[in-house]
Amino acid sequence: QVQLVESGGGTVQTGGSLRLSCATSGFTLDYHTIGWFRQAPGKEREFVAAINWRSGNTYYADSVKGRFTISRDNAKNTVYLQMNSLKPEDTAVYYCAATPKTYGGNWSFRAEYDYWGQGTQVTVSS
Repeated sequence: QVQLVESGGGTVQTGGSLRLSCATSGFTLDYHTIGWFRQAPGKEREFVAAINWRSGNTYYADSVKGRFTISRDNAKNTVYLQMNSLKPEDTAVYYCAATPKTYGGNWSFRAEYDYWGQGTQVTVSS
């Protein structure tokens, strides 16, 4: 059974940092791409970052480039999202997602992903 479990959310002040974790189970990560998305109240779910597990290639939304870093821990089957220099506009529920595609995909599209976690809340206060 495929499972994605996010953790690490919380409330921080502007300029602070958080590290989100996405623990995965039930599938072989070597042949998957893992993405992070976020959804603020009243807004569409939007792409944040993605990592191709096999190649290690990473992809970022323009809004988070230079502030967020996606990484993986092979031994723990876990993907991380290190978020620095947080802004109030980063406030959202953050979701991780997985797809068995590792090439030819548009990793910023929600429809590319087959499996989703339940999300973790991130709140950045001004």
